[in-house]
Amino acid sequence: MNLMLPTIDMVATGNNITRLREQAGMTVRDLQDVFGFASPQAIYKWQNGISMPTVDNLIVLSAVLNVTVEDIVVLNR
Repeated sequence: MNLMLPTIDMVATGNNITRLREQAGMTVRDLQDVFGFASPQAIYKWQNGISMPTVDNLIVLSAVLNVTVEDIVVLNR
């Protein structure tokens, strides 16, 4: 059985994070403050598709941006 499992498209997800953040009228610094990060590097890595937010950070991000996690994450099927 050759089951094709979905994978996360990190670049498209990062593009969604950027777009949704801008639509919400938030800056990277605003998100940095929400998460209590010492620097904005993690958020830039998310936006550039270099890394993904942890599950708990995805939940917070969806609440802050007033969208669902499914609106943020892009799956390759």
